[in-house]
Amino acid sequence: MNRPNIIFYFSDQQRWDTLGCYGQKLDVTPNLDRLAAEGVLFENAFTCQPVCGPARACLQTGRYATQVGCHTNARALPFGKIKTLAQYFNDAGYDTAYVGKWHLASDAYKGENFETCAIPQERRGGYKDYWMASDVLEFTSHGYNGYVYNGANEKVEFTGYRADCINNYAIDYVRNYDKDHPFFLFISQIEPHHQNDHRRFEGPDGSYARFSGFDTPGDLEDCHGKGDWEKNYPDYLGCCHSLDANVGRLVDTLKEKGMWDNTILFYTSDHGSHFRTRNSEYKRSCHEASIHIPLIAVGPGFEGGKREKHVVSLIDLPTTLLDCAGIARPEGFCGRSLRTLMRGDVPAWDDTAFLQISEAQVGRAIRTPKWKYSVRAEGNGWDTAGADVYYEEFLYDLEADPFEKNNLAADPGYAEVRSQLAKQLCVKMAEAGEEVPEIRPYKEWP
Repeated sequence: MNRPNIIFYFSDQQRWDTLGCYGQKLDVTPNLDRLAAEGVLFENAFTCQPVCGPARACLQTGRYATQVGCHTNARALPFGKIKTLAQYFNDAGYDTAYVGKWHLASDAYKGENFETCAIPQERRGGYKDYWMASDVLEFTSHGYNGYVYNGANEKVEFTGYRADCINNYAIDYVRNYDKDHPFFLFISQIEPHHQNDHRRFEGPDGSYARFSGFDTPGDLEDCHGKGDWEKNYPDYLGCCHSLDANVGRLVDTLKEKGMWDNTILFYTSDHGSHFRTRNSEYKRSCHEASIHIPLIAVGPGFEGGKREKHVVSLIDLPTTLLDCAGIARPEGFCGRSLRTLMRGDVPAWDDTAFLQISEAQVGRAIRTPKWKYSVRAEGNGWDTAGADVYYEEFLYDLEADPFEKNNLAADPGYAEVRSQLAKQLCVKMAEAGEEVPEIRPYKEWP
């Protein structure tokens, strides 16, 4: 078989439980559910950074956000100083294409702003053959209508629902592809992220009525009157339904072109959303609503309707993508290839996901099959990449308390558990290139 085409379909701020294959009862994601039934669904996939820009930096470099200086939004990749995912694909003879939200060109700390203008070629992370994107898509568009820039730095306006229009660019790329070598296509949608300037989620017209009969997610059941989920959740699901329909249209195009059987498609998100119930905004916390993401892979090597239970991380995906193309794991990459799980040749998979949390706080956390353990430093999460001293902030027994309603971080009965988890966390921090910190007992935060 020829080397496969590889498509990475990326949503923004999408909870795992919006998909039917993860338990959503409404008919929100019929296309993704079918793909999960054909391919592999990862039941326990977690982000490594529950913030938009930092998560994207991890994906494009295979490194943790602190390792590349992108631990908050509005920090650009260190262009020319680190080899990116797309550059590895370029060197292997792949076409590289990017569509949608980039969020890695502007650097507020250096006065470099490309949020609403064209992104120069040298700031596109190596994507060289097709480009239709905006650095901060929510600043150049709304739920309906907006603009992006093409590879020639020309402004391209679109009319219609944003997710449909962004997907149309990907479909155009696939439909017109006639080269004799494979492509790597990265599609970065902004839905179901809230529209910043409107302070709400913008589903397609009719979403509120269509999805108003939702079952309240378990973590929100005791949050009536708290956060903004009650007025926004139907439109949030409407956004997710639109993404699902667009994935379906893209798959249909691949089948029409005779490409589907030799294409591997990944679908995931940068992080989830707790709808301002855990802190003052939507993510930037260790909680499942923030960090548990959907992850489906379908295509050669990811077949059979398998449900994989091992804990996996967003940081595993760059290595996995390269492995799918036959490219060896580069030196410095932090993740593991998920193809090894599919081949069954992993003697001891480490079921621990490590997270760096920034902006709302300087935090670190691990997530195991049973435990969630999170620590927090004093200081400003925007300015500080890490700290020498952290305080225990959260401990949850996920088997007994899956919706994280009972924080055990100050419970003396769990002191030994916390001690062991602190050691695990320190090992993960060291693996990510961080200094091993001092971890102190729980303290109250304002």
